[in-house]
Amino acid sequence: MNLLVYADLSPAQQLYLTQQLPPTYTTCFHALGTDAQSRDFLAKAQLLFGNPPVEWLSTSPSNLQYWQLESAGFDQYQGLSLKATVANMGNFFAQACAETMVAGLLALYRGINTLVRLQEQQNWQGKIVRSELRLLGNKKAIVLGAGTIGKAVKKILEGFGTQVKLTARTNPDADIHSKEALLSHLPHTDVVVNTLPGNLTNYVSKEFIWQMKKGSVYANVGRGNTTDESALICALQQNHLAGAVLDVTETEPLPANSPLWKMQNVLLTQHTGGGQDQELEGKIERFLMNLNTFLAGQAVADKIDLSQGY
Repeated sequence: MNLLVYADLSPAQQLYLTQQLPPTYTTCFHALGTDAQSRDFLAKAQLLFGNPPVEWLSTSPSNLQYWQLESAGFDQYQGLSLKATVANMGNFFAQACAETMVAGLLALYRGINTLVRLQEQQNWQGKIVRSELRLLGNKKAIVLGAGTIGKAVKKILEGFGTQVKLTARTNPDADIHSKEALLSHLPHTDVVVNTLPGNLTNYVSKEFIWQMKKGSVYANVGRGNTTDESALICALQQNHLAGAVLDVTETEPLPANSPLWKMQNVLLTQHTGGGQDQELEGKIERFLMNLNTFLAGQAVADKIDLSQGY
């Protein structure tokens, strides 16, 4: 079997991966060669691990049997027609993304963002800050999306006593199933957390944002294109929204001239939401687990359908 690895693995991680595979496998690490060499190898590879440029797969590799993405999202690959079984990382990033969102929300409600700046300035203003602090535990939240990340966000928020509703069109685990119903809830909701995929461009529209409760907080760990960023900035500038926690933005890296950089009520986590120590080792383990399941002829739990977008 031929395996192309298009993932940024260290020499130690490369060695570990090859040690877990049968000696009959031939592994090509893209990091050790050129684009041309990797692309030529892909033409004869049965296995692929990582996220290569989409144009490499525009002509379906005839030998490819199994492809393991190293991401949960796969917007750039939607619509590809492949005979191979394709899997994403499933719930691998869910807990980390959820913790980042809740950490950001807590920081805004408990004034941590303000206190960090005051500490840098050696400026003691505790009494003033204290009077402005709010509790997350007595708030109402809506999570856009009822997938693994959305459910993880809900679990953590409920641990603080927050009342949480999930939204999804067809997922039975959701509480809200239509855009119309969602909009009717927004004026009474304190926190909105976006975990939506990239096929829902500007789902959080200008209408959506201005329907939100005045003084509420918006958080996004889904995809940057799901939010009308100019409308969000306007709502923040006019104090309609109290703040935002943004792991993703419309353009990444965020342009230097974006007002979001200098907004004191905005936390930018720079697409680190899914990050964790031993992240790459965890991806390797997920690849090996799913590969063994596939080779055993069993259903891969993280299997996705690129042509359908899920």
